[in-house]
Amino acid sequence: MAPPVSGFKLNANGVPDFDALPLREGDPRLAAWGLYGDKDELGFLNRLTDERVAAAAREEIQSGTRVSLNWPLDAQTHGNTFFERAAFHQELMNKAPRIVNDDVWSFNSQVSTQWDGLRHFAYQDEELFYNGVSQKDIHGKDGETGEKSTVLGIQAWAEQGIVGRGVLIDYHGWRTSPKGRAQSKVEDYDSFASVSIPLEDLQACLKSQGTELKFGDILFIRSGFMSSLASKSAPELARYRAASPHRFGGVEQSQDMLRWIWDNFSAVAGDQPAFERYPPTEPWYMHEVLLAGWGCPIGELFDLEKLAAQCKAVGRWSFFVSSEPCNVPGGVASPPNVLAIF
Repeated sequence: MAPPVSGFKLNANGVPDFDALPLREGDPRLAAWGLYGDKDELGFLNRLTDERVAAAAREEIQSGTRVSLNWPLDAQTHGNTFFERAAFHQELMNKAPRIVNDDVWSFNSQVSTQWDGLRHFAYQDEELFYNGVSQKDIHGKDGETGEKSTVLGIQAWAEQGIVGRGVLIDYHGWRTSPKGRAQSKVEDYDSFASVSIPLEDLQACLKSQGTELKFGDILFIRSGFMSSLASKSAPELARYRAASPHRFGGVEQSQDMLRWIWDNFSAVAGDQPAFERYPPTEPWYMHEVLLAGWGCPIGELFDLEKLAAQCKAVGRWSFFVSSEPCNVPGGVASPPNVLAIF
């Protein structure tokens, strides 16, 4: 992790104010390029300082109970995936005459629970990724070694992982409760419709849970996608997958939502396929600002059902998070290999 370079006015959290974005004249909308140096590949993960991680471990690990947030890699099957991504395939090999087995896995790194890495999504108009990296930079060769470029690859996140204090906003649990039904700004949320989760709802849910945010938290939003998915018939799911574009509920695309994320978190994740409302109602994607502008990891298809049950059982919605992305040089995304620890 690196501190911000000199020359930027920083607030009490050690970052510039949201209203100072973009940090440099001529950079894309709300970009924070150069904050940690022009070669930085960690982005928001620089917020996970040793001190914050150590404090999270001291305060959040109390019972030692561990909860996996990983959906099975084979949860989506061949020909039945969203965004037409290649499904998980396992080749099992009997190494006779020894009583030994090997196996070979192949899959799209975003077909199950995933962290979107910094190679995934660029500013679409400018055609530039985090810190101004281009498609040519990514698909070319390293100027010094002559090897394939690994710039902005997921291996940078594997060095120290995505580790710290996690917070669950159990939006689905709150919205379906009497209090949530009375307070929610959304009349009829549908995981398979392009519906926004308003910031006001997320903040009301946090208040109902009694959860206080701390700068650098890792955010998880249970929208209800996994619960809804489990209730759908095969023909219904086939229709949803065949629709072009797909339609998913997700967080609202707004300046206020982006400000809230900038002011609080080191990474964001949800149980839905796109995190944000999809397709967007704005002429821009949150993915552009979060990934290409700030280097903020976006988690999708996290299985938060058991986590929500554990949080409700113990009466707290904060916990310690340990996630180790796969060490794939030049990787675009990765399974998170993630545990919540109470």
